[in-house]
Amino acid sequence: MTIFDPLFNASFAVQLHVAGAFLAIVLLPLTLWRRRRDRLHRLAGYLWLSAMAAVALSSFFINGLAVVGPFGPIHLISVYVLWGLFAGLRAAVHGRIQVHQDHMRGLALGGLGVAGLLSFLPDRMMSRIAFGAHGAEGFWALALIAALLLAGRILRTKAANRRPV
Repeated sequence: MTIFDPLFNASFAVQLHVAGAFLAIVLLPLTLWRRRRDRLHRLAGYLWLSAMAAVALSSFFINGLAVVGPFGPIHLISVYVLWGLFAGLRAAVHGRIQVHQDHMRGLALGGLGVAGLLSFLPDRMMSRIAFGAHGAEGFWALALIAALLLAGRILRTKAANRRPV
């Protein structure tokens, strides 16, 4: 028995969801920090877009936190991701690069960051894989790290905006 047994025994939708999220996380640095408009950035971007679409679409077949029928509040993030992918790609095609970048950064934070953090809530599969059967402490440590990173990002942005041009 391994720690990955919950994932190996999960439905295809869950396995596709996790695989897509993993691929999106791996591609994220390449898509966000690569010099823009080169072939590798575009290839990685299309792969990232496909992975994020797979994550969002597969989520509709995962009903662990259902509130209204088979859907829960986390499915709103999936709708946000699908809209953001469409709007971000459309902006890039029309040459509105700043709008494209804003959409993609928002998807990285909201679609991967927030939803990813929620996947580590205690008693969820990813929490059991990462932190064991009693993963509440691990989740709160992860939430604290995420809050500190976000606070650092906000402070850096504010400091950059105060600099004279």
